[in-house]
Amino acid sequence: SGGKDSCYNMMQCVAAGHQIVALANLRPAENTGQTDELDSYMYQTVGHHAIDLYADALDLPLYRGFIKGTSVNTGRVYMACQGDEVEDLYHLMKLVKDREGVEGVSVGAILSDYQRVRVEDVCRRLNLQPLAYLWRWNQEMLLKEIILSNIQAIIIKVAAFGLDPDKHLGKTLDQMEPILLELSEKYGVHVCGEGGEYETFTLDCPLFKKKIVVDSAKVVVHSADAFAPVGYLHFLKSHLENKASSAFVVNSCSCEISCTDDDIFPSSEEDEPQKTMPVTWKSLKPNFLDFTKMFESSGKSLSGYQWFSGITAYFLPSKDMNAQDAAREAFSSLRANMTSEGLKLKDIILVHLYMKSMKDFSVINSVYETEFDLCPPARVCVEIPLPDGVLFCIDCLAHKYSIATDDVLHDEKLVMHVQSISHWAPASIGPYSQSVKVGNFCYFMGTV
Repeated sequence: SGGKDSCYNMMQCVAAGHQIVALANLRPAENTGQTDELDSYMYQTVGHHAIDLYADALDLPLYRGFIKGTSVNTGRVYMACQGDEVEDLYHLMKLVKDREGVEGVSVGAILSDYQRVRVEDVCRRLNLQPLAYLWRWNQEMLLKEIILSNIQAIIIKVAAFGLDPDKHLGKTLDQMEPILLELSEKYGVHVCGEGGEYETFTLDCPLFKKKIVVDSAKVVVHSADAFAPVGYLHFLKSHLENKASSAFVVNSCSCEISCTDDDIFPSSEEDEPQKTMPVTWKSLKPNFLDFTKMFESSGKSLSGYQWFSGITAYFLPSKDMNAQDAAREAFSSLRANMTSEGLKLKDIILVHLYMKSMKDFSVINSVYETEFDLCPPARVCVEIPLPDGVLFCIDCLAHKYSIATDDVLHDEKLVMHVQSISHWAPASIGPYSQSVKVGNFCYFMGTV
């Protein structure tokens, strides 16, 4: 988009060891008659006339496409939908991947689940890794860091109470920071513009080899609302200038925190020496799982919870069956038993997956991910000494209310399934959610 968040996230990608190899941008279709501002839930289009300058500024190839679709599927979970503007992003990213061989996508999303979920869907279909390092950062801290990182960005659109097109368009971020902080305190304005309060255009950044200079622009009032007028800058003329220095010093990624024992437990000269107690280790026979028992179910509780255990995938390489077949057979058994209880796999909120060998992780995952929808349950996966012939074993917790009535307010199931790599959410390296919350209870994935 050319905004501050896109550029700063690219800086975070480089700091994390990634290499930026290409740029991609979507602009309004020429036949829409909307040359600047497009009513889009997904994309920033103001300033798109100057996007071509970024290719030379960064010395990278730029791929551009047209926004032909509209916001058709606006639900919390997105699935491919013909005519939706998200599919325009899919086709553009497929083109970039085919030509450049990219492996990931830098995403400047901070707070919008709507945008993140849709970018993640596109990346999932193209087998690309979304990199959203700004996701869920404290906005006041993030704005300060962006300014201190020497990103030179100006306001090119305003659409919030307290922001005036005639006063604030063209102002730099450091000029706007005290104003935005005041508006945030008084009226709840998002200081990074995540509520659509404003949009930015980056003129210079430590990654740039040349800087962008706007020679002339005009203010366009899109909506002359008395309380929250909407206006934007239309660039009339701009050019590139060489920079005195374009070296970008790569700092450590902010999620890499180094510490020593002294940082955690400060030493003191007055501390008395501690006696070291001898530790004796014993090997225990792994007989905690009884595989003579078949499938078991706890029965449904009054609040709608039900445990299922004993789902086992049996696999002997000598037989005419591979590991994937064994996994499919186990899930078929689980599905049948849950159906008999009036439940579906989508009702599972937590899975304990016990594997005989982590060498089979990718094979089992390839089957596992086909069994759940876009909001899979949280999962804990560990390797344990299972008996010979057992590929894996599953215990799972399901939840579903028995009676649905209009006068009873049931707890909503909330799923956190962030597939992007960020500084905020633990990385999800498999087909599972980081957490699932039902009422006052939250179920987490396994973490190290």
